[in-house]
Formats: sequence, structure tokens, C-alpha cells
Amino acid sequence: MSRVEQSTKLDLEKIVFIGRTYEEYLDMFSLSVEELRGKRILDCPAGACSFTAMGQKNGLDVTACDIAYDHAGEELENKGLQDIEHAMEHMKKAEKNYIWDYFKDIDGLRRYRLSALEECSNDMRNFSERYVPVTLPSMPFKDEEFDVLLSAHFLFMYADRLDYPFHIETINELLRVSKEEIRIFPLVDLEGKRYRHLDKLLDYLTNNGCSVEEIKVSYEFQVNANSMLKIKKGL
Repeated sequence: MSRVEQSTKLDLEKIVFIGRTYEEYLDMFSLSVEELRGKRILDCPAGACSFTAMGQKNGLDVTACDIAYDHAGEELENKGLQDIEHAMEHMKKAEKNYIWDYFKDIDGLRRYRLSALEECSNDMRNFSERYVPVTLPSMPFKDEEFDVLLSAHFLFMYADRLDYPFHIETINELLRVSKEEIRIFPLVDLEGKRYRHLDKLLDYLTNNGCSVEEIKVSYEFQVNANSMLKIKKGL
């Protein structure tokens, strides 16, 4: 059995299936299509993001992985629709914690989230092989299988429930399957505070032969969530 087959399937009700758009990814990770062409890219965890679907349409080689992909696409799409409406209700109560330059208002945000879900769901139906179920920190990929790995809205955001050893294990696994670099966004927790073990993590990566850089990006929705971590593997 593979590591994926051995993993315990997460209850769908415990999964929040919401995603960002392709355009958001380019802004969050300060990327251009030109620099990604010809590279194998992994989005982990990808959720309901449309980066894989739209990336492929734009000539990129993208694979998505997420614990949610253990569930059928129709289940996920229905869950995504519910989660988007739930999130919009929450946004009405917490608007001051966000910067509305990118989306303008809650209706604009809803359109982006629905667009991402629709593109992702359609692509999953037609190209299911691009969507690989994983249970971090283990991944069913070969060493250096991907050139670039992107990880958004997961690791440091949930620092209240994912401890430092989990972060180290997961990043070591991301390093194993990536050949060139990893980009992680954002560097803050759900309260908008800088991940408290980030300096310790940067020292760990540097001591293990990686070059690391905190980079300000043009994308900021959650207050203070406007930086990414760029990790380049040692040559």
C-alpha cells in the first residue's frame, strides 16, 4: 500500500474547501508565467484553488495535492459552495481585519472564490490525475520530482494547531520533492501575527544548506499577510 492509501481519510466536514484564483497565486508568490514555463510545479496544499487548472491552460505543468482530494469531486464542489457562503457571512463580521484593495468588497471576494472553485472542480472532473491526495507531512512523490513548489495559506497560518516539529517535518518533505525552490505564503498566523518560530526555522534551513529570503509581495488581503518565504535549495 502507498502512504496515501494507508492514511486515514479526513471527515469532509472538517475540511474547509476554499481556494484562490490563478491571478492571486501569481501576485501572492510574485511570479510570472514566463519564469514558470518549462518547469514542473507542485501546489501543496492546493484546496479549491484554480492555479492548476488555469496554469495548464496557460502552458504550465502544474500538479495539485491536498488531503481533500481523497473525496469525490462532486462532494468537494458542494462542500466548497457551502464553505464560501459560510466564509462570506464571517467576513461581514470581520471586515476590519482585511484590506479591500484587491477585491473591493465582499461581493467581489465571493466572485473570486466561486471562480476558483468552478475552475478547480471542472478541471478535477476532466483531469483527475492532476489532483493527488496527500496527508502531510508525507508525500507520495519521488525525490526532486518538481522544480518549484508553492504552498499557500496553510503552514504558518495554523500555527495554533500545527506545531514546530510538524513545520520542520513538512518543509523537509517539501524540500525532498522539490529540485529548485519552495515559496510559502503568508508568514503570519490567523491573527495576522508573524509566525513566532520563523527566525528559528530560517536558521534551521540556512544551517542545512538552503538560502532563504523573506520577500514583500503586492498581494495583501489579510492585514499583515503580505510577505512570502523563498527557499532555494543548495547546489
